[in-house]
Amino acid sequence: MANSARTKIGVGAVKTVVCLITLLATIPAIARTARPSAAVRASCFVGSKVNIDQQIAGCTAVIAAEGAKTKDRAGAYLIRGADYLNRNEIDLAIADFSELIRIDPDSSAAFVNRGEAWRRKGGLELAIADLDRAIAIKRRSPSAWFNRGITYSDKGDSDRAIADYNQAIRLNSRDAWYYNNRGNSYSDKGDLGSALADYNRAIALNPKFALAYFNRATNWRKQGQATLALDDLTTSIRLNPNYAAAYSNRARLLRDAGQIEYALADFDQSLRLDPDNYRDAYSRGNIHFDRHDYAKALSDYDQTIRVHPDHADALNTRCLTKAVLGRPREGLEDCEASLRLKAGDAFTLDSRGLCYLKLGEFDLAINDFTAALNANPKIANALYGRGLAKRKKSDESGADSDFAAARAVYAGIAAEFWHYGIE
Repeated sequence: MANSARTKIGVGAVKTVVCLITLLATIPAIARTARPSAAVRASCFVGSKVNIDQQIAGCTAVIAAEGAKTKDRAGAYLIRGADYLNRNEIDLAIADFSELIRIDPDSSAAFVNRGEAWRRKGGLELAIADLDRAIAIKRRSPSAWFNRGITYSDKGDSDRAIADYNQAIRLNSRDAWYYNNRGNSYSDKGDLGSALADYNRAIALNPKFALAYFNRATNWRKQGQATLALDDLTTSIRLNPNYAAAYSNRARLLRDAGQIEYALADFDQSLRLDPDNYRDAYSRGNIHFDRHDYAKALSDYDQTIRVHPDHADALNTRCLTKAVLGRPREGLEDCEASLRLKAGDAFTLDSRGLCYLKLGEFDLAINDFTAALNANPKIANALYGRGLAKRKKSDESGADSDFAAARAVYAGIAAEFWHYGIE
């Protein structure tokens, strides 16, 4: 079996696992007098004592051998295609399964596996067509029903996905993956009770099923059961210490519970395992910013933007951070880029106003703070920043009015601006 994961933003749910069928009952015995050698054939058909590259080489030799039996070539295409699929070399996999179908049009396994290859390539309709054919050939193939269920789930058709998972479970009621994936489809429909029952069943069948604990944690979170969600994520991590998404989701729960040091530790682990997770880099940056560790915050925003250059919120917060660190001219560039993506955003206008305030361009600062407040009158930073700009222009009455309004929104605003290097 090969896994393919999809996670939602924040506390997400891994969606799929797929079955790759790599055994043929019709594969002949290993012994053979013609080329390739018995050892090469064994590397293709047995495979347990070789790595994937050696197995592919062995199967390639079988396919290319002069006078190779049709059954041998069919088995070699099936196995090599599955190896290519496991290496995510999708086009090569499709080519091998297509050749197998040409040789053996009644190979259910070939259609199951090519269907999965099409699904990974994004050809969902082609995938369903192949899986329909696999089911027509062999209706009692649970993997065909299961993989078609995954494909319907990818299409957003939860009802058809559940119907296919039901059929897979009727044919094989002891496979924990079938319950796990059906639970995900129930969750997509908002049927959290049925989803929970499926995750419980998956865990009962396989108590070491890290993914099922992860998905059950998502279910608990949706029901407002943060403690139970944390427990399941901790179990998931214990079972799979390299599970980046579990650290990511636990970090958010810990952050929301105010356990900031533990949250940072989990974000560190998540990003060590998955450095391109820009959402976690951004979230960790926000924690560092709130703790006034602006250098670390800037590093995280840099990481976010390297991976996702059009992340408007990260551009805004990097603009603000650069202003705080005494680099307001650089900050302006980020604010302008953010506003091109989110025109008129109140918080970005506020950040740009701070840049102008730091640069001593007080009229421009007042204009931006005012525009931000027109969009959102409760931004304490914009009120206090505008007050400082007015004071610089000797408008003491206007400054005092803005300071009072800012403190009414956030009593600690003066201390916050002290951290910004502005009093």
